[in-house]
Amino acid sequence: METPAPGSAEMPRQFPKLNISEVDEQVRLLAEKVFAKVLREEDSKDALSLFTVPEDCPIGQKEAKERELQKELAEQKSVETAKRKKSFKMIRSQSLSLQMPTQQDWKGPPTASPVMSPTTPVLPGATSQPTPAPYAMPEFQRVTISGDYCAGITVEDYEQAAKSLAKALMIREKYARLAYHRFPRTTARYLGHRRVDAAPPEEGLPDFHPPPLPQEDPYCLDDAPPNLGYLVRMQGGILFVYDNKKMLERQEPHSLPYPDLETYTVDMSHILALITDGPTKTYCHRRLNFLESKFSLHEMLNEMSEFKELKSNPHRDFYNVRKVDTHIHAAACMNQKHLLRFIKHTYQTEPDRAVAEKRGRKITLRQVFDSLHMDPYDLTVDSLDVHAGRQTFHRFDKFNSKYNPVGASELRDLYLKTENYLGGEYFARMVKEVARELEESKYQYSEPRLSIYGRSPEEWPNLARWFIQHKVYSPNMRWIIQVPRIYDIFRSKKLLPSFGKMLENIFLPLFEATINPQDHQELHLFLKYVTGFDSVDDESKHSDHMFSDKSPSPDIWTSEQNPPYSYYLYYMYANIMVLNNLRRERGLSTFLFRPHCGEAGSITHLVSAFLTADNISHGLLLKKSPVLQYLYYLAQIPIAMSPLSNNSLFLEYSKNPLREFLHKGLHVSLSTDDPMQFHYTKEALMEEYAIAAQVWKLSTCDLCEIARNSVLQSGLSHQEKQKFLGQNYYKEGPEGNDIRKTNVAQIRMAFRYETLCNELSFLSDAMKSEEITALTK
Repeated sequence: METPAPGSAEMPRQFPKLNISEVDEQVRLLAEKVFAKVLREEDSKDALSLFTVPEDCPIGQKEAKERELQKELAEQKSVETAKRKKSFKMIRSQSLSLQMPTQQDWKGPPTASPVMSPTTPVLPGATSQPTPAPYAMPEFQRVTISGDYCAGITVEDYEQAAKSLAKALMIREKYARLAYHRFPRTTARYLGHRRVDAAPPEEGLPDFHPPPLPQEDPYCLDDAPPNLGYLVRMQGGILFVYDNKKMLERQEPHSLPYPDLETYTVDMSHILALITDGPTKTYCHRRLNFLESKFSLHEMLNEMSEFKELKSNPHRDFYNVRKVDTHIHAAACMNQKHLLRFIKHTYQTEPDRAVAEKRGRKITLRQVFDSLHMDPYDLTVDSLDVHAGRQTFHRFDKFNSKYNPVGASELRDLYLKTENYLGGEYFARMVKEVARELEESKYQYSEPRLSIYGRSPEEWPNLARWFIQHKVYSPNMRWIIQVPRIYDIFRSKKLLPSFGKMLENIFLPLFEATINPQDHQELHLFLKYVTGFDSVDDESKHSDHMFSDKSPSPDIWTSEQNPPYSYYLYYMYANIMVLNNLRRERGLSTFLFRPHCGEAGSITHLVSAFLTADNISHGLLLKKSPVLQYLYYLAQIPIAMSPLSNNSLFLEYSKNPLREFLHKGLHVSLSTDDPMQFHYTKEALMEEYAIAAQVWKLSTCDLCEIARNSVLQSGLSHQEKQKFLGQNYYKEGPEGNDIRKTNVAQIRMAFRYETLCNELSFLSDAMKSEEITALTK
């Protein structure tokens, strides 16, 4: 088991509730207006004007520039502004002295010269003595900017934007720490959290169960810890844990952090208000443009140096660095030819096997195909019709129908489901064949999603039984549970009385298996190999409900209307947070929340994920909001992107922002999503890398950086990451990179780290401004 998160000892075990101030109330009213406008205009282009900087409107651009110029001229005449600008220049010179290598630093070996560490921000009143880095920093041509760093933006706007961004990052950190999600140490340090310096670097890592050793049985049920006998009850959509019946009667829950909806909605309101704030949008837009331009210059100046570094690296190249498919659905983890071959094989070898039951009568495989009026021998990949094409673009309904081979739901139930007459045997066999191919490739891993719908609490034990009986474990696979957002369908069919019951069916079995693992041994074992939760469905579905603290609780959400995206995310996060704290207390593995987000629909989905998610899948809509994109960069939130999937559903390949995000320094990885629908070859992940490399002319260093990101984002354990990335993979900057294992140039890692430190220093400088101003007076 891994060590606790940094600062967890000092962190209050209760959720920190806010006292709502007048300012918070004003922010909330503004956020409600933003939300309401988005709801009205979700399907129109106008909605984006709230979040984007006007680039395609010359008149709007000209007026905005004129307003900025007038504001700057007025500021120049202000004596107070001059003092503040002077104090900012003092702070900036101190910050730069920590980030800029001095002349003496260039002496030494040609590939490794010690430079000053850019990791420690200057505190008010401190001397500006740079701290030498405890590692050798590679020598390369650095791009630095000198002079008036506030040029083009007023001091007031800079200070407002920087402080607002810092507050947003602090909010993000609060929710990440409470749920045992990841938050970058570099960012935490620049936000002024000195406890980060005292904590060992490996603290704060996700707590995943290490893989069984070669001589160990991955299906051994004997190591379950003893039962605790705690009681669990759902209140307002969140499960509360009680030590005993007496505590339950007194309503005194076990000491765990339980979320507060009002505090959450105020925090969300602050982020919503921030992404529509004019000065902040302008500031973030300019910084993002600078990041992209800076990388282009870095590439021009250092591309050959990076390539030389990779050429001198023995044994390792792009083909034998570890890569993880960070976003893939188990029901489509095979390609269309694999599925076709498997269907034909089963028909040839066991046509008379009973595979279904209808009205008490057993049906053989031959009878299933006879009822569909088809002969499997005549099937082709075209007649199988599971591949997405032009007809699925912006048609998620048509895409979902592609999960039915030959358009027949009977074949989907038989071959692609875990619960059927055969107990999901055919599906397990196909998944194991895919796993065998991954094991043979040695360097590829995947994180398939399995569905839990919330219709019944029996779904969990049934899924665990399927996993163990069919021996589906593979060292090259880690499992994620996806929860489809289809409550409205279940409610309309009278399968559920309320949304609260759906949440209870999803999470109560997990709490019971955590509290009393001896009574739920199969589920306890299965949860060792589950690393996270996902929330899936069509994001472009419109919802009329605006989530707030006045929203009906899940217990009384009994209408057939589907709750909005943000409602789903909050209640999933809230239960995962409580569950993670309980499991951490018991010394068990914890889970990450990794929802689909930003593929389509409202930009507010990305706000919800910023607070609740450890990482997201897709993130295309970040392109529409400079503020959110910059926040995702500063917080280094992992994004699993699937450009081939997007190309068939929502966004043409050439317009995909993956290359742009990579250049700016966002933490992106490549993933396949659904190989059955989008890919042609046996190695779908390599197909994804190959096409991206060709279309965007990615270098070997780019590809290896994406591959390294994928391992960091994944649910692989600490021990596996040490083996695949290096013993110090969790450390900051080049120190955390072992080129012998990752094939990522130290020059690239140094550039990424120094650039992030530079951007964060702007925020820390603004936070220190008031104290410095007081000192100068």
